[in-house]
Amino acid sequence: MARKPAVMYRRIKGPAFTRRKYIGGVPNNRILNFYAGDRRAAELGEFKMELSLHADESCQIRHIALEAARVISNATIRKQAGMMGYALRVHTYPHHILRENKQATGAGADRVSQGMRCAFGKNVGTAARVKRGQRVISIQCDPDHYLIAKDALRKASMKFPTPCTTKLVRGSEFIKGLV
Repeated sequence: MARKPAVMYRRIKGPAFTRRKYIGGVPNNRILNFYAGDRRAAELGEFKMELSLHADESCQIRHIALEAARVISNATIRKQAGMMGYALRVHTYPHHILRENKQATGAGADRVSQGMRCAFGKNVGTAARVKRGQRVISIQCDPDHYLIAKDALRKASMKFPTPCTTKLVRGSEFIKGLV
């Protein structure tokens, strides 16, 4: 049985379903690292610029989409800035557990799938509940890599189910000669 499309889990409805203590068989989180690049330099404030990606609408972002966004943005900026020329951080964590009432398909499935209406379902993944204007990913870098970092966040926004805005958090005095 195939996993249902992510469109079905996009909207936020009902209370959050997060208590893993009471739920058995929650799938593992696909996000490998929430930090990439030079984390030490970022904590010390050595990078002069910081860009962040903000969600324009409230939605749920699946853990697979967060990992895909992290991978593409990390690969984009790492090619130009090198391993230690930037710091990338994923700010949201997928706490909400997604459930799916699996249906049988194929010949005779109508007789097999005549079960409960509004069934509870089995755990199929996790999602981060993101509010409007919430920061999802941020990149810190030097002014030389501003355009690459902006492009990396643009590519990451393509993976999310909501339109996103890239904002310059710190370092606006360096932009005049770059754009």
